[in-house]
This record gives sequence, structure tokens and C-alpha cells, in this order.
Amino acid sequence: MPQVTLTVNGKAASVEVEGRTLLVEVLRDKLGLTGTHVGCDTSQCGACVVHVDGKAIKSCTTLAWQVDGSTVTTIEGLAAADGTLHPMQEAFREYHALQCGFCTPGMVMSAIDLVTTHPDGLTEQQIRDGLEGNICRCTGYHNIVKAIAAAWPVMHGRGTLAAAAE
Repeated sequence: MPQVTLTVNGKAASVEVEGRTLLVEVLRDKLGLTGTHVGCDTSQCGACVVHVDGKAIKSCTTLAWQVDGSTVTTIEGLAAADGTLHPMQEAFREYHALQCGFCTPGMVMSAIDLVTTHPDGLTEQQIRDGLEGNICRCTGYHNIVKAIAAAWPVMHGRGTLAAAAE
């Protein structure tokens, strides 16, 4: 079987895969990173979103060999070594932007990509449009949108979550 070599959350990984093996299977089954979820297997729900070379992708429809040699970041790779949460994770916690938590890892990963690709700011409508393809069945999105808006200035070095809440 072919080998796929990746850097996952800052650590080198090399795994044997069949040609049809999905990235989400490598992450969950071979590397034990179960924060990335499989919700629909059709790229509709967004629970499987991870970053590959800094770009959000849906790992349930990406073949592992397609990302050979890439750098992959999962939800487990966002927090600092000392446990300090990424600003987006902290915003989701602070703004109660989760309920059951199933969609949260993919939602957070998509939100980070959205904020990163909009350095000049985001409107509520841009956030809602940017979340298309990420389904949450519990929250109604209101607090998710608030959390993303609050994390934007923090991620761009222009404020704090406390200031966003005021």
C-alpha cells in the first residue's frame, strides 16, 4: 500500500493507505484525532472541516493521497501547548456558540478560515454566507455568528474578546 506523509498539528506522520482512503479516516482511525467528525459523508454538513496548508477543506471527500506532503491542522492542533485556547475556540466558549458540540470542530475550523481570509472585516451577512456548508442542528447560528464577529478583531490583533462583548 502507498505511504502518505503529512505534518499533522505540528507532528510528522506517515501512514499506509489504500487509494480510496479519505483524509478523515486517516485522522480519526489511523492517527486517533477524533475531534474531526463525520456527519454526512457527502461534504454537506462541514463537521469534517480541517485546514490543509492553511486552507479549510472538507476531509470526508478528500482522498488522503491528495494531501501527501501537506500540513494538516485539526481542532486538536489549535490550542497552545499550555492549554490556552485559540481565539476562535475562546469566542465559541464565551458566546455559547455550541450546544451538542458535534458540529463545533468543523464550525470553528471554517470560522478561522473565514476570518483569516477577510482581513478588512466581516459583516453579519458575510459570516452567515461564509458558514454555508456547515450545518448546526442545535444553536440556530445566532451565537455562532456573534462568536465569529467577536473573534475577528482578536485574530487580527485589533482587540480582545472582552472589548467585543462591551
